[in-house]
Parts: sequence; structure tokens; C-alpha cells
Amino acid sequence: MIHKKTRTYIPATLEIKWENLEPLYKELTERPINSVAELEKWLHDRSELEAALEEDFAWRYIRMTCDTTNEELLQNFQYFATEIEPKIAPYGNELNKKLVGSKWVDKLDNKKYFIYLRGVKKALELFREENIPLQTEIQVEQQKYQGITGSMSVHIDDKEYTLEQASVFLKGTDRSKRQEVWEKITARRLQDKDQLDELFDHLRALRHKVAVNAEFENFRDYMFQALGRFDYTPQDCYAFHEAIEKEIVPILREQAKKRKAALDLGTLKPWDMDVDVSGKPALKPFNNGNELIEKSIQCFSNINRYLGERLEIMKDNNLFDVESRKGKAPGGYNYPLSETGAPFIFMNSANTFRDLTTMVHEGGHAVHTFLTADLELNDFKHCPSEVAELASMSMELISMDNWDVYFDNEEDLKRAKRDQLFDVLKTLPWVAVVDQFQHWIYTNPNHTDEDRRTAWIEIYEPFGAGFVDWSDYPDAEANLWQKQLHIFEVPFYYIEYGMAQLGAIAVWKNYKENPEKGLHQYLEALKLGYTKTIKEIYETAGIKFDFSAAYVKELAEFVKGEMDKL
Repeated sequence: MIHKKTRTYIPATLEIKWENLEPLYKELTERPINSVAELEKWLHDRSELEAALEEDFAWRYIRMTCDTTNEELLQNFQYFATEIEPKIAPYGNELNKKLVGSKWVDKLDNKKYFIYLRGVKKALELFREENIPLQTEIQVEQQKYQGITGSMSVHIDDKEYTLEQASVFLKGTDRSKRQEVWEKITARRLQDKDQLDELFDHLRALRHKVAVNAEFENFRDYMFQALGRFDYTPQDCYAFHEAIEKEIVPILREQAKKRKAALDLGTLKPWDMDVDVSGKPALKPFNNGNELIEKSIQCFSNINRYLGERLEIMKDNNLFDVESRKGKAPGGYNYPLSETGAPFIFMNSANTFRDLTTMVHEGGHAVHTFLTADLELNDFKHCPSEVAELASMSMELISMDNWDVYFDNEEDLKRAKRDQLFDVLKTLPWVAVVDQFQHWIYTNPNHTDEDRRTAWIEIYEPFGAGFVDWSDYPDAEANLWQKQLHIFEVPFYYIEYGMAQLGAIAVWKNYKENPEKGLHQYLEALKLGYTKTIKEIYETAGIKFDFSAAYVKELAEFVKGEMDKL
């Protein structure tokens, strides 16, 4: 069993209520600091308090997403969002001012604290008292997305399925059945289209107001600063989109032609993209959630014993909820528990191959959580997404050599690897579309629902529009963006998947060439947390932080070469 770290500043049994927290914040605000040693002690005490609050919030979020129908769990989450966070925010700003204004701050080890202090200074620049209630409202409102989508289900052959469970039918060889199921899933999503449009309109307006209050022209420019994007600009993102369109889309278009020929179809429809072109049944790497966890422990152990032990620890401490069920929020995540030093993995398994890749993806995040658990300050563990997603996406590829744990025969194993590598390439255009769409949304803050629909189509089409014929289903195509949780809940957190996907391919290339060295460099990079720049972390992993057209082409050709071998 694992236990929370021993506290040295806050009470061991601290109940998370504002009346218990305020004296601690006051003490930190008023404490005199007369030396570098006292400043560092103050930083450690603040870090301990913040870690305790983060873990408390984590459990409220986890429990709410595990059962979106439970009103009490929702209220517990909303209590923190409405009664605690808004009161912490002004104190947090005061503590940042106290730190930056201290005469001892320049005596801190710059090598150790540079990244942290850079973030504190940026937070001070962006803080506006009038944004606190707006950010509270946003926090509460955006959770409605999970309540709406988590309740979606369809009936197939007189049995009720969540949308994740129903999507398994799209891998079946009976084309008419695939069409029937796809149409039911699509109709169910469109049923709540207006409700989700209304929710998003409200979120967009709130976010724009936050940006204007902070003296930005739009929410896009505000978020680039708020996300700490010190290493690239919006223009760099557009250049990355262009590189993906130029180098990746033609490869995927060629793959779509091969699919059409293999299935002997005149036109590919949306329900034709998940079925195996060999005509064989869908891959089934495991039978239930427990088996998925056990096989994943074995897979990770075969790469490196330390990796397997991390998942074993999680299993022993009930830190998984993996099976899909009605009322559970959609998607998957790895949520770090800041005091415990371990994470919780949440996902919606329907016993498919995609669930295997979700597990090893979240398992990569989990390993990252363990590797950074003992970093000195809680903030040192707050990695930017470009680094966090490198951890997870690299693990998807590194783990492939041990997927024989999930598949009994060589042909299924090859199919799984081919599917994974195709998904690696397929991810990039979707990332570009979602990112470019968000740039458009927030730089056109007064757009209508119809404007948004038109913009989505105009952005989606040049990237292949999934390489299918949408002509009979224009509403479904125009509404695809509503499937993406990030747009509702974590705006602008998406381009990082594309950047990290390139990095992951490079990590895997190193691993293929020298497994011991490649794995060592990858783990050493993850251990850094966020104590170095993104570029330095990527260099520690033995790769480049680069998303130029030339680099995209080089890595895409490597993946294509590996696919051809299979």
C-alpha cells in the first residue's frame, strides 16, 4: 500500500474547508523572511499546502466523473470550485507578489528555480481580481459537458449500450450493421446538439471576457500566455498545420485508397473506417477490465520491471476505473495525486484494441507521475502538455514490442501494430483541425452557431475530412467538433498532442535503434518534471523539439517504412 507523504507544515488531519485554510494562507502571507534558507522553507510550506489542495480537488473530480448521475458528488466538486478556489486565488496572487518582491529571491539557485519563477511572474502579469468569479463560473459550466455526454446511450438489438460500447460494432464485417449503428450513434449525438451549442456559446463568452479583462484582444492570445507557451507562437502553430497538410495528408489519402480497394467499395462512408480490411473480426486483446490491467502490468514489466511495478502499485491501491458504463463521464485520463505520489487512471473500456492503446497511453502518464513524485516543489511536477503527452505517446510506441501479451498469434499482433502506426499518422491531421478551429473560434468571438458550423467544414475539408464521403450526412460532419471534450473543458490543450506525437516517433526511433539507451533517455527526460525548458527536456530524451515541415516529413517517412515492414 502507498501512503501520503508526511506533512511538516499543515495539520495531518486538515479538513478542506475555507475556515481551516484561511489561517494557513494568512500565515504564509504575513510570515517574515530574513534569509534565503527562510525563503526556501516558505516555498516548501506553500508547496505542501498546494499539494494537499490539489489532491483533495483531484478526488472530487475523479469521483464525479466516475458517476455523473450522483448529485452529491457533483455538489462536492462544485463546493471546491465555488467556495474554495475563488478565495484561494487572491491569496495566491499575494504570495506570488511576496515571492517576487523578496530581497532574497535573486539569491535562489537560478538553475533550480528559473522555470518556476518564470511561471510565477507570468501568473502575476495575468491575474485580475475581476476574473475570479468568471473563472469559477467557467469551472462549473464546463463540467456540464460530461453530464450531457455521459448520459448518451443507444439501443442495438434491444440492448442498451453507451456510445463507447456501441462503437465496437463499427469494427464488425457486416456493413449494413455498421451503418445502422453509426446512424444511431450520430442521431443520439445530434439529439443534444443545440444544448451543447448553447453551453459552448456561454463558455466562449465567459472566456472572451476573461481575456479582455486581462487586456488581451482575444482568448487565444490570453491562453498562449496562460498556458506558458514560451517556446512557440500562434504563427508556429499555423506553420505546423501546413506541414501536416503537406506531408501527412497525402500518406493518409493513399491509405484510404487502399482501404477502398480492399473493401471493394466505390465510396468510403463514415462507418467504413474502423473495420479491418482483411475481413477478419475486430481485434480483441482482452475480455474485461481486470484482464486489461493484468496484461498491461505484464507488458510494462517486460519493458522494464520498474514500469510494471508502478501499475501493480496502482492496482493494489484501487487506482483504476476502466470499464465503460452509463452515467460515467466519457474519455480517459491519468490524474496525479500530489501528496500520494501516484495517479488514478480513468477510462471507458469496451474491450477493444483502442482501449489497449488508451491504457498504455495513460500508463505512460502514470509512470511520469511516479518519476516526478519526489521533486522538491509541487510546481516542479506541473509539466507543460508538450512534455506530459510525450510521456504517454512514447509509451504507446515503446510498448508495441511487448504486445504479444495481448495477442496469441503473430498475424493479430501485426494487425495491431499496423493499426497503431496508422493511428499515429491519423492523429496529426485531427490535431491540426481541432487546434486551427479553436484559433478561429476565439479570434472570432462574436460568431454565430452557423458561422461556427461553416468554419469547421472549411477547416476540416483540406485535411481530408476523414477521407470519407459525408454528402448524405452534412449535419453529422458539421457537428464532429462536439465530440472533442478538450474544446469544452480544456481550451487550446490539443496542439500539444501533435508536437508530442512527433517527439514520440523520435523517441521510438531511438528505442528501436538501441532499446537500453532509448529507454534510459526517455525516463531521464521524464524525471526532470518541469525544471528545464521544453527544448532541454526533449534534448534529454535524445530528440528535437521541432515541428518544421522537414522534421514532419522525416518522421512520417520513418513510420511509413515501419508500416511497410508489417
